[in-house]
Amino acid sequence: MRTTDPLDVVDDTATDAHAGQDRASPTDLGMRLSAVVLAGGSGTRLWPLSRRHFPKQLIDIIGRDSLLQTTARRLAGLHGNAGADTAPIIVCGEAHRFMAAQQLAEAGVDARIVVEPVGRNTAPALTLAALLACEQGNDSILVAMPADHVIADGKAFRLAVLRAARFAERGPIVTLGVPPTRADTGFGYIRLGAPLEGMARRIDAFVEKPAAELAAQYLASGEYWWNSGIFVVRASTWLTALQRLQPAMHAACVSAFTAGRSDGAFFHPHAASFTEVLPDSIDYAVMEHLARADAPEGVVVPLEAGWSDLGSWDAVWDAIDKDDDGNAARGRVMFEGATSCYAHSEGRLVACVGTVNLIVVETADAVLVVDRSRVQAVKGLVERIARQHGPEAETHRKVQRPWGSYDSLDHGERFQVKRIVVHPGAALSLQLHHHRAEHWTVVRGTARVTRGDEQFLLSENESTYIPIGVTHRLENPGKLPLEIIEVQSGAYLGEDDIVRIADTYGRCA
Repeated sequence: MRTTDPLDVVDDTATDAHAGQDRASPTDLGMRLSAVVLAGGSGTRLWPLSRRHFPKQLIDIIGRDSLLQTTARRLAGLHGNAGADTAPIIVCGEAHRFMAAQQLAEAGVDARIVVEPVGRNTAPALTLAALLACEQGNDSILVAMPADHVIADGKAFRLAVLRAARFAERGPIVTLGVPPTRADTGFGYIRLGAPLEGMARRIDAFVEKPAAELAAQYLASGEYWWNSGIFVVRASTWLTALQRLQPAMHAACVSAFTAGRSDGAFFHPHAASFTEVLPDSIDYAVMEHLARADAPEGVVVPLEAGWSDLGSWDAVWDAIDKDDDGNAARGRVMFEGATSCYAHSEGRLVACVGTVNLIVVETADAVLVVDRSRVQAVKGLVERIARQHGPEAETHRKVQRPWGSYDSLDHGERFQVKRIVVHPGAALSLQLHHHRAEHWTVVRGTARVTRGDEQFLLSENESTYIPIGVTHRLENPGKLPLEIIEVQSGAYLGEDDIVRIADTYGRCA
């Protein structure tokens, strides 16, 4: 008599990637799972929408939510036993921690956020998450995935994770492999080893991104899967493997974690210790060494769920709905006689007439036009912009801050005009400037202004003046966003002319 595999008992109505959950939960299977979202990286191939200080995982490239929000919700149904600390662990950089926290709060996700003082790639990031899980007395099975992937079929994804977790519970390190549908040169590949139950295979080798001819051979052989970058492993198994295979990295990560500190939802590793960690990926640091006798077994489980890593604009075009001519668009876009194009507008009308296989992306300060066959070259373009110290490689014209945002509307030799939006209940730092004065006009909401020894309220259509060298602060005491127009004037208008005296967000240091 055949017994039913609990992994096969799923809710057929649970197809929504944000909310649906399988009937077969980790608890039903006697497992505790903890989500780890790796939210570092800059996503330079999706420039100009993605910038170093506002990377692709924080952007709503597909759908209304950011990729980080979508990923966190996708993993929400995979946590462990009742009573355990089941908050997902998010690993991100210092520059993005407030934006990440705000987006997670908006998504209704209560998370622990590990803040990397410097980027050190995915292996140290996963190590910090594993140390945090073990410190909480929760040697759970970690489900680690990047924050910038798209999964079309949430139910199929959860099933693949649960199958992978069943292997990880026994000791192997498991990755999800995607059976390839084309000879793609933008992905790493996994060479399949001996077959295991449930369509899983042992890992024979990890293979770098191949040239086109070699990728075609991989596809034809049927013995290679795309490397999704999603890993399922018990926390203690990962730490033991790293200690054996990369002892210096393990020691530096443990030192940084032990000397770290908690700040509400944030955990900060010791900066000087973490800087000593050599950057390396999970693949290079561990997965490529699993054939060693002292390493765990490597297993790959198939993931057939409409996966994409959104590694290029061509992948974005491929992931979204298209019209009868193969065109896809977001924002104010019009096609006239165009074929197989993607156009994205952040504000202005983009019109594509008679174009073929083009990507067009418009933002307030940059426009990208690239042939779909050359989208991988965008990364090199961004590096060139950075070498020339172009601000477009770093930030958008609209800059996100913990308290809200500002948009540089105009500037000249001795002036700059900004639109500033402050979240309800938020406040800028108490600060002064040595080289510029500021004029503030409230256009929406109510502002509480500190200017020297004074404190007063400003309503809509009221204004004030902040002289050079005078201590000041802007706050929003209301329940609606505060919007002001700021006119700066002076000999120097750079953002480094800010002397912070007190700050809610710990930025004085």
